[in-house]
Amino acid sequence: MDKTDTDAPVAKVDEPEKPDTPEHQAWGSRAPHFIQRSRALHVSWQVGVFIVGLAIVGGGIILLPLPGPGWLVIFAGMAVWATEFVWAQIILRWTKRKVTEAAQRALDPKVRRRNAILTAVGLVICGVLLAIYLYEFGLEMPWKV
Repeated sequence: MDKTDTDAPVAKVDEPEKPDTPEHQAWGSRAPHFIQRSRALHVSWQVGVFIVGLAIVGGGIILLPLPGPGWLVIFAGMAVWATEFVWAQIILRWTKRKVTEAAQRALDPKVRRRNAILTAVGLVICGVLLAIYLYEFGLEMPWKV
């Protein structure tokens, strides 16, 4: 066994070092090691995670037309799936990247100014339409109830 002059650890050529950031975490299952060792236990774990994620996503879909945080619940279900399935990890990372980009664009002063102008124009149009309606019909409804 050859010994080098220094006691510094030697980096493996095959594996590049990756920081412990979420973007560089390993793909795939995050199940405990004892579950991953047994094929039957791991498949049961995956089925359980899928069912729990499906229930959460289904609840989010139900909340979409109702008052409630529908999209937030759907993304929570995707996060549950992402603990076990690579496809969900890919979708969740893509969604997170797009939301971050949209937030950065929304904070741009030019975009904020444009949005404020569009909102003001929209409110003026709604006010004019309301004034025309009240001029034509008054406070009474045009149909007999």
